[in-house]
Amino acid sequence: MPRVTRTALIQCANPLADHSDLKKVKQAMIDKHLPLIKQAAEDGAQVLCLQEMFNGPYFCAEQDTRWYGTAESIPDGPTITLMREQAKKHGMVMVVPIYEKAMTGVYFNSAAVIDETGEYLGTYRKHHIPHCHPGFWEKFYFTPGNMGYPVFNTRFGKIGVYICYDRHFPEGARELGLNGAEIVFNPSATVAGLSEYLWKIEQPAHACANQYFVGAINRVGHEQPWDIGEFYGQSYFCDPRGQMITQASRDKDEIIIADLDLDLIQDVRNTWQFFRDRRPESYTQIAKT
Repeated sequence: MPRVTRTALIQCANPLADHSDLKKVKQAMIDKHLPLIKQAAEDGAQVLCLQEMFNGPYFCAEQDTRWYGTAESIPDGPTITLMREQAKKHGMVMVVPIYEKAMTGVYFNSAAVIDETGEYLGTYRKHHIPHCHPGFWEKFYFTPGNMGYPVFNTRFGKIGVYICYDRHFPEGARELGLNGAEIVFNPSATVAGLSEYLWKIEQPAHACANQYFVGAINRVGHEQPWDIGEFYGQSYFCDPRGQMITQASRDKDEIIIADLDLDLIQDVRNTWQFFRDRRPESYTQIAKT
């Protein structure tokens, strides 16, 4: 019997331009997502991934310590507690990216993975932290990830996570494949400009090089007061051959649904023996600092 997993992504715009009350900012994004999460469940989604730091704006456009106050603990902070309730209510696995507070003064760009019973399965912490373009001052906010490249076993498939800027680095994408991922999600916040042409190249390349499905999520709209550019949406799924399955619009709040036939992974690997033909003993420069 085919193993088909109905999977969903949510892309949406930040509804508030006034960031004077940070609690109100976070609540506005949560309130906006709750009906979208419900709709994804009603559409039959078994696995759902939200966008990078879904419960707020992309505040890395400025360097201000007040945003440290928006970080929350995982898994017992208020947002993840609420999302665990949502996962259980809807019987849906959820990947929930938030700003994580590990301890006082130590913060990560993270994604919690929750199974359909509401059980917390674990966390992925973003490894590659940019600090090189105006408006992407992430090293001010995030410590590089320190928990490896975990893959989470769920009833609906083996799930890996890679976050935004991570997608420019094939090494971690390979690690996820070697760790058994069948679906890799890349929640992002990326704007038009240098990265846009890469958006439809890199992740399909990861998918075909590692022969798994990829779900890529990007928010939409212009976020004030910074307006560092247009978050161009175009969230999509691609298959283990790197072929696009479905893609969202550029500028609308949207739920993207795709039925992923996980048996296709075996079919593709029977044809292209990339894992068999790897030569790790010859890759002498990759891990050198």
